[in-house]
Amino acid sequence: MDSILIAVAAFIGYLAAYHTYGRYLSRKVFGLSADNVTPSREQADGVDFVPTRKQVIFGHHFTSIAGTGPIVGPAIGIIWGWVPALLWVFLGSIFMGAVHDLGALVISLRHKGHTMADITGMVMNRHLKIMFFIIVFLALLIVIAIFGLVIAVLFDLYPQAVFPVWMEIPIAIALGRAFLRGRISLTAATALAVAAMYVTVVIGHYMPLQMPAIAGIPATGVWTLVLLVYAYIASTLPVTTLLQPRDYINAWQLFIALGLLVLGVFAAAPEMAAPAFHLSPEGAPPWMPFLFITIACGAISGFHCLVSSGTSSKQVASEPDARFVGYGSMLTEGFLATIVLIACGAGLALAYTAADGTVLTGSAAFAAHYGTWEASSGLGSKVAAFVVGAANMIAALGLPRELAIVVMGVFVASFAGTTLDTATRLQRYVISELAADLRIEPLTRRHPATLLAVVSAAALAFYNGAGGKGALLLWPLFGSMNQLLAGLALIVVTYWLKQQARNYLVTLLPSLAIFVCTAWALAHTLGSLYGSGNVPSLVIGGVALALQIWLTVEAVALLVRREPAVAPVPGG
Repeated sequence: MDSILIAVAAFIGYLAAYHTYGRYLSRKVFGLSADNVTPSREQADGVDFVPTRKQVIFGHHFTSIAGTGPIVGPAIGIIWGWVPALLWVFLGSIFMGAVHDLGALVISLRHKGHTMADITGMVMNRHLKIMFFIIVFLALLIVIAIFGLVIAVLFDLYPQAVFPVWMEIPIAIALGRAFLRGRISLTAATALAVAAMYVTVVIGHYMPLQMPAIAGIPATGVWTLVLLVYAYIASTLPVTTLLQPRDYINAWQLFIALGLLVLGVFAAAPEMAAPAFHLSPEGAPPWMPFLFITIACGAISGFHCLVSSGTSSKQVASEPDARFVGYGSMLTEGFLATIVLIACGAGLALAYTAADGTVLTGSAAFAAHYGTWEASSGLGSKVAAFVVGAANMIAALGLPRELAIVVMGVFVASFAGTTLDTATRLQRYVISELAADLRIEPLTRRHPATLLAVVSAAALAFYNGAGGKGALLLWPLFGSMNQLLAGLALIVVTYWLKQQARNYLVTLLPSLAIFVCTAWALAHTLGSLYGSGNVPSLVIGGVALALQIWLTVEAVALLVRREPAVAPVPGG
């Protein structure tokens, strides 16, 4: 019963936040106005800058920022207790994450659709811009390399998901072409595309596809190569060809999956078997500050500012749509993270098969999976906790549990795919902007920049062998670097709001909190890396910490410095 109360309270809370704090930010802080011309209209090119209905851009934006983040993060973070995890997800997403996403989207709309890294140079100074570029490049490098591996592992865990995930591509292309040519309404196209997608899910259930080793390369390595080639192609196509329609379909897949999960919560009414507080689990790092960098996408994530300023700002057709796209998407992600906590903390306890084949229930089931930090570590373990828990709840609706597992497996793999697509496109933008600044003309073009993005990710993925797992060496740093990006983006937005004589405390206070937690966690992680002998991560982590200290000092110096009044930009 407590799982039902958590779900209902979270939903009502997020809805209230959208119509109160979200409205205040949109109207009073950022001054969104339909009279302002957006980059998608002013610079329309049919490739990257494309005016788009807010319902469609919501689908692209949400699926791009979500990925597996709001699944993996809460599935790990609940080990410290469901109460601190839930409070961080709920309060963090409302007062930090959604503010961060909306702020990054708006500031990009007001600066011709440029990325946050480029805007840093325009708003603050060139030194900060170059440092921002370095951090963004490293973060995206890890994301592209690791998400190729994430999907490869998911395909290996759930071979039934392979066929439906790949079939989303022709379905999405057909949807995009039909809608753009005006041959069918958006409602009818959506219904047909979603129905076709779930037909492929049923087919995949009966037709699992297992990738064999090829030329001595393990299955994960083969899938990683295939996915990186796909990422190159997908990220160079016009957004209306694949990115928009695929993300839109995936958004509907999320709504359906969320609907099934919520109904499953009411049908199964599982009790939370996870302890309310468990602040010192065996082998785990200290909950403070690691809870706040482990659960990122469900509360606040620096990757989101790259999506807001990298792709979404180039597609928003009217400024007021930014609240629905930026603030609304983050609250939806927070609700998804809440449901993930319920699936892992309560759904998992309905039926869990231990390593010896014993079926456990209740607190014994949760303890078997989360008894120690090592027991719940590993990508497969993290995803399995959610997939099994979610399938248990959906099975209470009468859907066969095996089919429910396939539905959830496709759901997770599809979202990881959208993150891979978007991250590659974003890396292309970053490389092109930096190349323009450094006057390296060839890399300002679409294909050379994308090729560098993919080749550098492949080099990292295969750094230590043919399995494509090289990015795992740097994965311990990703949480800290991701939150460092969030703090930097909030500082840039803060400085811009200060220039416009707006209320900048709404972004300054979250940025300071994030900086403290990130520096704390990064310093702790560096100590662990030194002890383990992970030299690549130790070097990159040391650079990241040094950059954070430098960026913080420069940013604070700019914020406290008195400057001449700056004329507000339109709507600013």
